[in-house]
Amino acid sequence: MSQIKVMVVDDQQLVRGGFAMVIDSQPDMQVVAQAGNGHEAIRLAKTTPIDIVLMDVRMPGMDGISATEQLLAAAVEPALKVIILTTFDLDEYLMAAIKAGASGFLLKDAPPEDMLNAIRTVYSGDAVIAPGPTKRLLAKVAVAMPPDPGDTVIFDDLTERELEVLVAMADGLTNQEIAAKLFVAETTVKTHVGRILAKLEARDRVQAVVAAYRHGLVTPGR
Repeated sequence: MSQIKVMVVDDQQLVRGGFAMVIDSQPDMQVVAQAGNGHEAIRLAKTTPIDIVLMDVRMPGMDGISATEQLLAAAVEPALKVIILTTFDLDEYLMAAIKAGASGFLLKDAPPEDMLNAIRTVYSGDAVIAPGPTKRLLAKVAVAMPPDPGDTVIFDDLTERELEVLVAMADGLTNQEIAAKLFVAETTVKTHVGRILAKLEARDRVQAVVAAYRHGLVTPGR
């Protein structure tokens, strides 16, 4: 079984150690690096194969937002994805994280199982926008971003079915839930999601959903 290679980035050693202990207890994942700030994370990523980075926001030296942006821009590992460790009172940081290309968000006080599920879902490219807190958070972040008034041209290449799937993604539905809602096979939904991401030139589902909010395809609280 291939393991998901994880790097934990947090300036608190106890937090890093706690996350690492939980992650290493799983047969399908392994912590291959730990860093106390953004600079260290970038240095380690250049020499260590990494799939997922758990990235704290507030750290000395280089914060998690700057580190996320540099890690993804450098494309050290094309498949590398970042999950931001956050709290609800950091909306401005989350907006910056989405712009930087973060693929997921995790509350620091979330149950261990939520963290493990977040790692697996982001790694697999499946649903990373869960119903509830993350959906509400993304809606707030999308509203805070400068809108593109009336510009819906980016959706012109999407089929009617793909538009339906994108709206369902914005509602926080997983591929399985979308399949049930639209009465299609889950593999069909996965194909639609892949085409949506390609057509919108979106890195992942988070980026696609933010685009849907910014361009008015969906609206917060609808």
